[in-house]
Amino acid sequence: MTNKCIKCNKAVYCSNLCREHFKDYFEKKVKRIIKKFDLFSRKDKIGVAVSGGKDSTSVLYILNKLGYAIEAVTVDAVIGNYTKKNLENIRKVCKKYKIKLHEISFRKEFGMSLCFIKSVAHEKGLKYSSCFICGILRRYLLNKHAKKLKFDCLATGHNLDDEAQSFIMNVFRNDLILARRQGPVSGYIVSKAFVKRVKPLYLCSEKETTAYSKLMKFPVNYNPCPCCVGAYRREYREMLDKFEKKHPSVKYNIIQFFLRTIYKMKKVEDIKVNACAYCGEPCAKDVCKRCEILIALKKDK
Repeated sequence: MTNKCIKCNKAVYCSNLCREHFKDYFEKKVKRIIKKFDLFSRKDKIGVAVSGGKDSTSVLYILNKLGYAIEAVTVDAVIGNYTKKNLENIRKVCKKYKIKLHEISFRKEFGMSLCFIKSVAHEKGLKYSSCFICGILRRYLLNKHAKKLKFDCLATGHNLDDEAQSFIMNVFRNDLILARRQGPVSGYIVSKAFVKRVKPLYLCSEKETTAYSKLMKFPVNYNPCPCCVGAYRREYREMLDKFEKKHPSVKYNIIQFFLRTIYKMKKVEDIKVNACAYCGEPCAKDVCKRCEILIALKKDK
């Protein structure tokens, strides 16, 4: 690995490029991803799901810089100072770049924080992890509000590392259905019940995104969520990180394998989507996981 930028004689910052050339490379890479996978157009109203982390903040900034019609939307799970600080950071970024921000709160929507929901759910026999509950409720809220705000699509900050982890998790679980839902454009069903989800960082590694975020000096929290300790996904993250050290590009190769096989064969279907008997949101069964959790919370011991 050279210590000099491959485009000039300056010191390497990331990806064999100096700070200046890396910034240009990363922004152009996101632009190419948008075009390559036809994520959205200039006519679309794009919602950007922001968490206060490096990935979603980078997506927000770049899409705004590229001139897309964007608005930010964040879901506060009310996890003490962690989400409080994240929310403050999101507000700073949106104010600086004059981006409209929509704030959604677990406490306002469900009457309680994530930690309280998990605690009560466990008492009622639902032994779900914080990450599982948060993911279910967060996706529900984002889809619900994205429809209200009339977004044509919802951009998330999932990067190449995230997607490689998810694919390997689905392989190990032999879950082809979930694997089919993966990709730069999530899902395989076209329905008004779902707002299209896209991933502008799909081919950007976590290392690159972190380097870009730090280069831009975004006010973001680089620490993991305190509730994800012991999370199932963390085992896959650590496993792939070890492989990557010994076998560079293994994560990239996993994604390329996915794109050439499962994603290439994926057919987008316009089919009727089942609606939850309680909330009316799309779900696979009669009652969605969100309602299953919330109904359990209201039951007497």
